[in-house]
Order: sequence, then C-alpha cells, then structure tokens
Amino acid sequence: MELTPTDYRRPVLDPATVFDRSAPLEDPPNNETLRTVEAQLGHQLPAAYVDLARRHNGGSFAHDAHPAPSRTSWAEDHVGVYSLAAIGRTADFSLCGELGSAFWVAEWGYPAIGIYIADCPSAGHDMIALEYRSPGEPAVVHVDQERNYQITVLAPDFETFIAGLVDESEYDILD
Repeated sequence: MELTPTDYRRPVLDPATVFDRSAPLEDPPNNETLRTVEAQLGHQLPAAYVDLARRHNGGSFAHDAHPAPSRTSWAEDHVGVYSLAAIGRTADFSLCGELGSAFWVAEWGYPAIGIYIADCPSAGHDMIALEYRSPGEPAVVHVDQERNYQITVLAPDFETFIAGLVDESEYDILD
C-alpha cells in the first residue's frame, strides 16, 4: 500500500484547546460517513477539519470570538462564535443535520458559497462558512445576514481560523 502525504499528517489542532469541556455532537466520522457527507455537500472538507472531527466531532468552542478586518453587525473589530458543526447527519447541528449547512441556504437565504460550519451568538443572523468560490483551500468567512449577507474573510483556511479564536473578553464589549 502506497502512503499519501496525508498519511504522515500529525494532528495539528488539539481538541482540548479548541472545544470547551462538553461532549462532541456526534461520534467521529468514519470514511463512509465522510464520503457521503462530502458528496451531499458537494465539496471536500479541509484536512484539518476532518482531523479535528476524528478526535472531537463538533461542539462548543472554548474561545468565543475571532478578529474581523472590518465592522460586522456584531462588533467593530470581531465576530462572536459559538460552536462548530459535526461531520455527519445525526445531530441537529451537524453539516447534514436538520440545522446543517443546507438549512441556512434554504430557510434563511444565505448565499450558496460553500459550507456553513459554525454558528454565532446572534441566533442565525450571522454564520461562519467555508467559502469555495475560489480554487484551492477554502477561506473561512463571516456571512452577516443583518448587513445584506455581507461576506468578510476571517482566515485563509480552517486551521488559521481555529488558531485565531480568542476569548471575547479581549475586546471592548461595549462597542
């Protein structure tokens, strides 16, 4: 059997620092679940997302904010984030679950730019997505329903987005 570069990949994102102490939303995805979820979504998920899900599949973030380069409906300089969708279809907030990526496009009118992966504290008025409109690794973007679905790039890739999460207490919350 010939090994591919991903066979040598060591886990980069530590679930203990990414998520709070709550349980994962779903069991780790096996190869068949991953294949069918990606087929349903129409996109290949980033390797870092898959690697993280195989160790802790979705759940509440330990850090609840990410810097933003410009004002959003949430704040002048950041967005609030709540949880990461699981790779699967069993939990309501899994990528193919009842409140998964397709729900936000069909029911809330979010633009079909990729995969909606994380929710924000605004209860649906803004979301975090993997944006697949350009070739290569998808950027992570904030889509702001309150600002006519304005799209703001937060990070060039999933791993950089996760590394950029901070506690909202680092920001002036009176903004």
